[in-house]
Amino acid sequence: MSIALHPDLSSKPEYFDAILNGLEVFKLQSYGSPNNLAGPNPPLLQMPGADLNRQSSGARKSKGYIVAISGTTGGISFMVIVLFSATVICRRKKVSKSSFKTDHGHRPTGRKKSTCDLVRHFSLAEIQVATKDFDGALIIGRGGFGNVYIGDIDGGTKVASKRCNQKSQQGFHEFQTVIEMLCNFRHPHLVSLIGYCEEKNEMILVYEYMAHGTLREHLYNTRNPPLSWQQRLEICIGAARGLHYLHTGAELGIIHRDVKSTNILLDDRFMAKVSDFGLSKASPDIDNTHMSTAVKGTFGYLDPEYFRLQRLTKKSDVYSFGVVLFETLCARPVVNTELPEEQVSLRDWALSCLKNGVLQEIVDPRVKEEITPECFRIFAEIAEKCVADRSIDRPSMGDVLWNLEVALQFQDSARSSLQISGVHSGKPSTNSTISVTGSQHRKPYFQILRI
Repeated sequence: MSIALHPDLSSKPEYFDAILNGLEVFKLQSYGSPNNLAGPNPPLLQMPGADLNRQSSGARKSKGYIVAISGTTGGISFMVIVLFSATVICRRKKVSKSSFKTDHGHRPTGRKKSTCDLVRHFSLAEIQVATKDFDGALIIGRGGFGNVYIGDIDGGTKVASKRCNQKSQQGFHEFQTVIEMLCNFRHPHLVSLIGYCEEKNEMILVYEYMAHGTLREHLYNTRNPPLSWQQRLEICIGAARGLHYLHTGAELGIIHRDVKSTNILLDDRFMAKVSDFGLSKASPDIDNTHMSTAVKGTFGYLDPEYFRLQRLTKKSDVYSFGVVLFETLCARPVVNTELPEEQVSLRDWALSCLKNGVLQEIVDPRVKEEITPECFRIFAEIAEKCVADRSIDRPSMGDVLWNLEVALQFQDSARSSLQISGVHSGKPSTNSTISVTGSQHRKPYFQILRI
């Protein structure tokens, strides 16, 4: 097929150049075979009504006929493209206005409401009854998204309702992200989304109530009784299971992007559940490739490689979780500017102590005597590997989980052996002194166990 576009020379045009703005090509239905688009195109002169005896004159006229059709098609196409372009421009303007409002926490006008058949859609009136019209006395948490209120629904079921602050920078995008994530993901170690409310410019997420709050609330700066080492280890294992499911539970997996001790919640049995998916991203890395994106997260837990290169991978979650492991072991803030410079960063200070063989000196004294030496060694080594500078040197979340479970087995076995020996000897059982040195000159423990 050839197409020529030029002015009618008989009209003596001033300009001879022309631009083809668009072209539409239609597949014609095969002649003699109704409703069939698979057949060959019918010859022009064999179409119904064509005069087969006037091929010469028809051939002479066909060129003009084709040019006329081409010109008409080009004109129609030009109008279609103009209308389409105008529509796109108007649409982009509307989207940009909506995005501006969304970034500032306001509900974009005219947007499509969230839908999820797997969770309940609450009315604003139901939420107001459950929270006593957002009574400040019922606030159990505050965050970047907004306040969290405890409340009752359906005659006594306790829930936690997270209400979006209209001035929040997280806003509608994070609201949508959480609903989509938790509608598609169900796991014992991920906090459950019961429902949501999207009415009268309100955006509210309703979660299952976690009776014992966050992990951090049981580590330091708290009146809560300290967690035993056994409890801390089981909590870390539960959180690792939740993150491992996020990374592997879908075709591409999910990167949490904000792993920290305040986003690990504890239910009435102290079972850990990962929460707060507002910053989560679908991961493209099947073979540990990266995704370029704006840096988001919490200072102190943030992967330095992600910060430098803006390359997000699942190993970014692994780094953050490694910081949580040291935080659980030492029971101190991950950043404390009141300490000497070398101790401000928990991660850097822990690695320095590990290298010098004195990590046991900064372990939480309330659990120090509970930790068996082999459990301590494995736990310290896997935490060290998680916070490696380069993502390629970090283990996967599956390897982290596997090693923590091995550490728990050593803890249980050693404790049982000590209890038995204490009974036989008639003396109370005591743990040996824990000690571990830097493992940079040894194979990572998770590799040794895999051989």
